[in-house]
Amino acid sequence: MSTEGTPLLYGVGNPLMDIIVRVPQEALARLGVVPGSMNLVDYERQQEALSAGTIVRQLPGGSCANTVRGVRWLEQALGSGASGVVAYTGAVGCDREGDGFEALLDTEGVVPLLARKHTPTGSSVILVTPDSQRTMFTYLGACRELAEDDLDLLRVREASILHTTGYMWDTETQERAARSVVATARGSRTLVSFDVADPFVAQRYRDSLLQWIPGNVDVLFANQEELQELTGRDDERAVLHAAAELAPTVAMKTGARGCIVMHRGTECRSAAHPAERVDTTGAGDAFAAGYLFGLAHGLDAAASAAAANILAAGIVSVDGCNYDALSAERVRSAIDQVFSARQR
Repeated sequence: MSTEGTPLLYGVGNPLMDIIVRVPQEALARLGVVPGSMNLVDYERQQEALSAGTIVRQLPGGSCANTVRGVRWLEQALGSGASGVVAYTGAVGCDREGDGFEALLDTEGVVPLLARKHTPTGSSVILVTPDSQRTMFTYLGACRELAEDDLDLLRVREASILHTTGYMWDTETQERAARSVVATARGSRTLVSFDVADPFVAQRYRDSLLQWIPGNVDVLFANQEELQELTGRDDERAVLHAAAELAPTVAMKTGARGCIVMHRGTECRSAAHPAERVDTTGAGDAFAAGYLFGLAHGLDAAASAAAANILAAGIVSVDGCNYDALSAERVRSAIDQVFSARQR
């Protein structure tokens, strides 16, 4: 596809092939993992997890890729597809999975600016239990090799929004790339969006993130557990106020209750959009996509949060982070109501 046009969103993350596997609840105990966790594993351990249940779907994923795909899907679903270019950078292998990942991004309207490595493309086996919770066994593969030279810094400077995630802290090369791309954005007018993405990321890299986030991140996405890990607080209000010291805007996801946004000291709460839960894979990524879409189109924090909850509700009602399985008409109607309400 063409890479010409006004840059809207540039994402940097871990391209992973997602393998969705339905398992009984007791499978997690047999594997010795915490439900809802993201576990970095070698190939053999991943295969052990893969054999614990039944594969129901395979599709390209990774937190950041899911978010940029969601923004682009909303651009197209709401008829605003010509308003800006959405691009994505990550490292994949010179293999069939890397080719497939690139083809999917291109098909969905995302500009694929992928670095090719000789290491196999990374993958994530996602075990979904009957309570719709997902537990991930991730083999990073080529993701680990993303380097500063792989970034399109000109596109970063021109973009309205840069988005990346805490998973970039999992290797030194990725962390350096993340720090570099954000430093470039800070030197321009590009807004920086950052998703902590996993409570174990917050736990593993707490000190580094607490030092880096202030002054570098404009919009911080996290769920309550992640912010509790980062701030060391337990009470909801204490967590929010401590998190507000880290970034001008903090969007805290509160699961079935929706979310709470703290924007420059002003708090707003947005109730979850009704949904029948099938699989929570990608719900937080879709939430970030909805919020960033609203932000890019001039919505305030409350309206952006409502749009975020609408898209997240859609994703939890399908297997995997599969935007093609959503009803564009239904999502468009719900978000149009948000737009209309804010214009009155």
